[in-house]
Amino acid sequence: MPEEFRVLAPLVVAALGTAAVAVLGAVRPRLAPPLAVATAALALSATLLMPAGGQVDLPWAPTWGLRLTFAADGLARLYALLATGVGLAVLTYAAGYMPLHAAHEGYPLSRTVRLYSLILLFMTAMLGLVLAQDLIVLIIFWDLTAITSYYLIGYEREQEASRRAALTALLVTGISAILLILAGVLLYTRFGTAQLPDILAQVQAGPFVTATGALIAVAALAKSAQVPLHFWLPQAMVAPTPVSAYLHSAAMVAAGVFLLGRVHPLLALSPGLQNVLLAGGFASMAIGGVLALAQREIKRLLAYSTIAQYGYVVVMLSLGAVEGAAYYILAHALIKSALFMSAGAVTEATGETDLDRLGGLARPLPLLAVGSGLAAAGLAALPLTMGFFKDEVFFAAASERGGLVSVLAVAGAVLSFAYTWRFWGGIFTGRLRSQVQRIPATLTLPVLVLGLLVMLGGIVPDPAASLAAAAGESMAERATPLELAYHLDLHAPTLMAVITWVLGIVAVLTAPRWTAAPRVVARIGERYGPDRGMFMGLVRLTTFSRRSRAFLEVRNLQWRIATVLVAAALVVGATIVLAPPWPTFRVGRLPTSDWPLFLFLLLAALSALVATRSAGRLILVLALSAVGYSLAAVFTFIGAPDVALVALLIETMMTLLLLAVLGLLPIGLARAPAEHEPHPGRRRAVGFITTAFVFVICWGVLSWPAPDAVMARAHLELAPAAHAADVVTAILADFRGLDTLGEITVIAIALLGALTFFVSRRSA
Repeated sequence: MPEEFRVLAPLVVAALGTAAVAVLGAVRPRLAPPLAVATAALALSATLLMPAGGQVDLPWAPTWGLRLTFAADGLARLYALLATGVGLAVLTYAAGYMPLHAAHEGYPLSRTVRLYSLILLFMTAMLGLVLAQDLIVLIIFWDLTAITSYYLIGYEREQEASRRAALTALLVTGISAILLILAGVLLYTRFGTAQLPDILAQVQAGPFVTATGALIAVAALAKSAQVPLHFWLPQAMVAPTPVSAYLHSAAMVAAGVFLLGRVHPLLALSPGLQNVLLAGGFASMAIGGVLALAQREIKRLLAYSTIAQYGYVVVMLSLGAVEGAAYYILAHALIKSALFMSAGAVTEATGETDLDRLGGLARPLPLLAVGSGLAAAGLAALPLTMGFFKDEVFFAAASERGGLVSVLAVAGAVLSFAYTWRFWGGIFTGRLRSQVQRIPATLTLPVLVLGLLVMLGGIVPDPAASLAAAAGESMAERATPLELAYHLDLHAPTLMAVITWVLGIVAVLTAPRWTAAPRVVARIGERYGPDRGMFMGLVRLTTFSRRSRAFLEVRNLQWRIATVLVAAALVVGATIVLAPPWPTFRVGRLPTSDWPLFLFLLLAALSALVATRSAGRLILVLALSAVGYSLAAVFTFIGAPDVALVALLIETMMTLLLLAVLGLLPIGLARAPAEHEPHPGRRRAVGFITTAFVFVICWGVLSWPAPDAVMARAHLELAPAAHAADVVTAILADFRGLDTLGEITVIAIALLGALTFFVSRRSA
């Protein structure tokens, strides 16, 4: 099997699977779940077979020096494994969860097909993002993840909360993506290439790198829901549990820190930017941890914990511990996806989402309690789990900086211990508070498998450490060995872990004394936080837009056109007054050979005048056709026979179409009388000003033709590059063709909207 195919195989499998699920699922909805699971399994198998360091280099736009480059380096392989592996677990879980959820929400099973295809589409976007080595391709897949997540978060579009959450996520991540595009433009302009390896090899410390790195960092932090751009993530918990388990553990939120890792050599050149990332990471750990303790809804608790956990990763990246950050991402993805799926299973079994109404579920749901407990032990960083090592690498990086960084690291870990117990202990311990219904094995099995993987990674850490070391080497562009083992001596990371466990147990035992404090912080955040600020900003912006539109918008078509034309005429008039170009205007001779051209122009003008004054529809159609045919003749006389032929064809088709429409109208239907115009002089003044403006422009341009043909020669030389025989063909095919495609698209969208409206009216 060629190496190029093995590199792109996961991406191709996911893309084809997305299309297959969408098409076949529309015909047979019951085929969608097994087909989606099979696609994810094949994509995971293809990812495991990807050659380490394999590359694909395909021509894209050679004239601009753009190429499609994909590489299976260590960082790409780590994230591809997460996207496909966790995706397989989530889709298996969704096969059992979505029928129950659809029944509870009251919509048909056929609607769930969209969720499976969207999850696979997101997997495709994620694979393309992590494999891309070209900045433009990376940005395309980056935006595709934002668009797909919008549809996934807003899956239950009938609910206002879903629509608002989807829009909030799209606004935050989409607007911040503009900064990534701006950074890409700056890098391409400076280095003349869109290839990320080439750019990273040329960057040097300086203000340019700091500014560009700041733009990239803001886009990445918004994607990873870091403070202060974190508020979209808790709102996104209105989505079905499979969406939360995938997007907010191993996919969308992970994409932000992936970008930080991909451009780490650039960010590392700016110590100031690294310090800002360090502060932002600790702020996310603190705010996310405190707000997690304030939550009663189980998925929102996990959402805030995700904000805090990715704060850990940002801190490690800012400290240069790239291999530790990679290991943390791997461990967190397995842990958090299992916990999200546990939350969904508990909700389906009990019908409850409130922690204060849950408890004692370990006895009726023992396997779920074991799988979720292993994942929770990993999140709390207990020994014999991957979580122990994820905190050890974090403490090792913090202890090297020492001082306040070490103290803040321990404080963040204590918060993690506390909210982990609040989640798992609040659900599975204590007395049973709710009735429990039987749930399918597919809701328990993925949680149990992921929990066992978390424990296995804590007992045999070398495979995960090797993956993380390879990813760290890709980020740092140097060897980054990662050796994980249990130590009996009290070196700094072990001592920090022991302190964390002691303080965490104390926090759990004394919870009734401080539980009210996080809720006070949460209420303050709801009133004065960034979410409230964004909402009020949108309200004020909408109000301003409505008022300005009411004041400025011209609702009459004639006056709307007049507004544009008169404004342009005034600009030209002001230019003539301020800088009189009178020598520019010349009166030339009219050669005998140009008399036919003059006559056809005169015929077009007279036909247009007849069209404006005609009372009958037939005369109006014929007059408009005369204008078109006259201009087609003009094209012939000025040496553009191909354009004239196209114009004749279009005019003939439009004339026949209009005449056919006239034949369908009732015979007695008269033209609507013209509306009474209170100020007819205004229309005449607008016509005079516009005519004078066009006359002056045409006179000035035709008075002085271009003195040389440099631009014309350049156009002729570039025509073959556009795969055209001449300039006219290139303009018609590329520019006008693209413009026509846009017009057709707009008409098609309007037609679909009208059809949807009529269908909904008929069904209602």
